[in-house]
Amino acid sequence: MYSKKIIVALDSKNLNKTIKLVKILKNEVHAFKIGYQFFYNFGLEGYKKIYSICPKIFLDLKLHDIPNTVEKGLEALVKIRPIYTTIHITGGDDMMKVLKSNKKNTKILGVSVLTSMDSNQTKKYYNQKNVSILVKKYAHAAKKNKLDGIVCSPKEINFIRKEVGKNFLIITPGIRINNKIKGDDQKRVETPKKAIDLGANFLVIGRPITASKDPLKVLKEINKSL
Repeated sequence: MYSKKIIVALDSKNLNKTIKLVKILKNEVHAFKIGYQFFYNFGLEGYKKIYSICPKIFLDLKLHDIPNTVEKGLEALVKIRPIYTTIHITGGDDMMKVLKSNKKNTKILGVSVLTSMDSNQTKKYYNQKNVSILVKKYAHAAKKNKLDGIVCSPKEINFIRKEVGKNFLIITPGIRINNKIKGDDQKRVETPKKAIDLGANFLVIGRPITASKDPLKVLKEINKSL
């Protein structure tokens, strides 16, 4: 029996199709990720429909605002009981500190540098061309402010794991298998097995599974490879 380490991203504007997919995949996933596209199309009603089928939800809304606004937003968010949610580490220490008293059963993950960004982009917007140095700094900040984990690309897993220890969650998007994805916007990517071997706890995978002809078969094959 293999452990379930895949979080399937439900990036869709078709609710009925998504519900059908969740029913097919629910026994093979660690969780389902609901992000902007799904949540802004279907809101709490859509969220609750997915939750009723599988309550293990990663609500990825990447909170990023002044501390009071994030604190009040999180107070509302934890009421719908996702197992994970996200904030941007670049929101600062004060923003991260307000989260501690509101987490309840929801684990808070810090978003480091988006996997769509390469060194040229980080140089332009963060004044740091070395992505690894930047993510390392953010990981330290996330742990210091008592977040539960970090979201980072597969390319940063190895040194981040050495820095934060074994009990700090690392959840990794930017996972690709053999199939090519039209218009792919991910730049810092890796295979599922390599990402787990490097030290990731869970992997977020969307289109390589959901856009395939047989999503359940692809998911099972990934699980077995881990």
